[in-house]
Amino acid sequence: MSGHSKWHNIQARKGKQDAKRGNLFSKFAKKITLAAKIGGGNPETNFALRLALDKGKGVGMPKENLERAVKAGTGELKDVAQLEELLYEGFGPGGTAVMVKILTDNKNRVSSEIKRILADNGGSLGGSGSVQWMFEQFGIARINNEQLTINKIERDDFEMQMIEAGAEGISEEGGIVEIRTKIENLQSVLGKIKEMGIEPESSGLEWIAKDKVSISLEIQDKLMRLFEELEEHDDVEDYFTNAE
Repeated sequence: MSGHSKWHNIQARKGKQDAKRGNLFSKFAKKITLAAKIGGGNPETNFALRLALDKGKGVGMPKENLERAVKAGTGELKDVAQLEELLYEGFGPGGTAVMVKILTDNKNRVSSEIKRILADNGGSLGGSGSVQWMFEQFGIARINNEQLTINKIERDDFEMQMIEAGAEGISEEGGIVEIRTKIENLQSVLGKIKEMGIEPESSGLEWIAKDKVSISLEIQDKLMRLFEELEEHDDVEDYFTNAE
């Protein structure tokens, strides 16, 4: 399985701990607000909003927080900061390629902060296009393999239904099954997963490296410290690397 998935499996486990501090509440509130602003406040007709709300519920956001975030996006709340989605490109320790997805109301502040975080961890911020050509964007859904057993679903049958719904690749690592799709097929794949009574561990659009690079244990440790610091930043929405 890809190194990308390994890093995000680690991220998911850490994320459950971070939720206690409210770190993820703030991040998912921003996702919900931006989705509602772009596509409206009805999750039945706004797939991006439905995804963001599902993620917010998944980390235990209270109902009133979810509703407030939607209203902030639809303009029902006044004096709400204007959010901007950004994608920073750069290099991590050992020359690894790194992309950082940002959702912020202060572009100048976050730019200098991401630059510092990369520099402090043996990396550097690059210009637009410096590493994005190494990646391709896909729809990704991850489920816990135990849910197949709980719902009495045979693995072969599950994979066939995923392929019929639009999956292009299915792999597993550490008990987590990753389904990869073209962007336009993610909605139908997630719909089929939920029809089976399975709740995804995570889902969304991710940048996947076209070619992975092997790194030493020393660089792995440095990269982990970089990602931990990025996760602690309230404006960091996600991150991606070509490291295995």
